[in-house]
Amino acid sequence: MSGHSKWASIKHKKSAQDAKRGQIFTKLIKEISIAAKLGGGDPESNPRLRTAILKAKAANMPKDNIDRAIKKGTGELGGVEYTEMTYEAYGPGGVAILIDVLTDNKNRTAADLRYILNRGGGSLGETGCVSYLFKRKGIINFDKSKYTEDQILEVAIDAGAEDVVTTDDSIEVTTDPEDFEKVLNALHKAGFEETSAEITKVPEAYITLDKEKTAKALKLIEQLDDHDDVQSVSSNLDIPDGFSMEE
Repeated sequence: MSGHSKWASIKHKKSAQDAKRGQIFTKLIKEISIAAKLGGGDPESNPRLRTAILKAKAANMPKDNIDRAIKKGTGELGGVEYTEMTYEAYGPGGVAILIDVLTDNKNRTAADLRYILNRGGGSLGETGCVSYLFKRKGIINFDKSKYTEDQILEVAIDAGAEDVVTTDDSIEVTTDPEDFEKVLNALHKAGFEETSAEITKVPEAYITLDKEKTAKALKLIEQLDDHDDVQSVSSNLDIPDGFSMEE
């Protein structure tokens, strides 16, 4: 089973807690703003902005917040200038980690990430040290208790999806980044409501660790993901079936 699938499920479970303290909104506002800055404020002609808005709506972000974030990105409203960066790192047991950030202070963010990694048994690496192990993919997840894999599969594959797999509590659709929006729209039209949808970096192969190191690596990934400047964390850690963060 895909380690990414199971980490996505873990992230989804904790996202409700993140939303309560406003963290997830902060990250989404940054993503919307940078997308609007780079590609313009019209979601019809800006795929990255469309994807960011979809994520914001899935998190129940108010429309006014979305509109303000777009205007900050296009310069219609004053706001902080964010820089988009990717840090490459190693975790416990040699796990490869990619950390995508949006920051208004690169020195602060680098220092924070280095501290988190060192404290959690990891280390920052040089550019290119682990990025070659990953490829960009569209990932769409659905609640397994609401739908069956066959129901999702029929629509997704017809729309151009690459694969559909079932994990412990999720049905995951994988797409080429270019087909992500087309597949997501087709699933929406068929009446399916996703639990998460994103274009992210997926490892070509996974690394398996013992129980103790897996727990330590997952804790580190969670701590990195909790940082306000971090937009996403990708790892090649394989999470065993039935593994619990509480173990």
